[in-house]
Amino acid sequence: MQLQQDAVERARKVRLIIFDVDGVLTDGQLHIGPEGECFKSFNCQDGLGISLAKKCGLKTAIITGRESAMVAVRAAELKMDALYQGQKNKMAAFQALCREHQLQPAEIAYLGDDLIDLPIMTRVGFAAAVNNAVAEVKAIAHVVSGRTGGDGAVREILEFIMKSQGSWDKIIQEYIAMPAWENIEQ
Repeated sequence: MQLQQDAVERARKVRLIIFDVDGVLTDGQLHIGPEGECFKSFNCQDGLGISLAKKCGLKTAIITGRESAMVAVRAAELKMDALYQGQKNKMAAFQALCREHQLQPAEIAYLGDDLIDLPIMTRVGFAAAVNNAVAEVKAIAHVVSGRTGGDGAVREILEFIMKSQGSWDKIIQEYIAMPAWENIEQ
């Protein structure tokens, strides 16, 4: 993982995490069936990371340029706080999230991989990129995962945020103590 010097300080302020989908929550490949349906693969460790972040009190949202029934199912399964699909210009959705959750950009993290993500990434307090992101996205990210999109990069970044906020050790202790972890999706 590549970190800018102030990455931990920035991660401590995060209250809302926004994810891009294609290339971040997935590997970016689109599998199109004969009827035009689109299939995407999601990583279970990323999903558990999102569920754990929510358990720690963090809000989660998706802003994606494409529309997909599969993304809606995954967002509902992970109990995302917001889902914005078909957002070619993602800034309107970003501004709506700021208003809805009464947050300043410094309290928001954004995980991206491509040029469409740059406008938000340059405005948030904590910008993160997956390892397979384009060079321009990596250049402005406060953290660049050592993993690729759809292969645990989201989990790695979420663990960094939770560790920076001091909540990761509590999660580990709760797992060791074997509590009833009901309603935790992966």
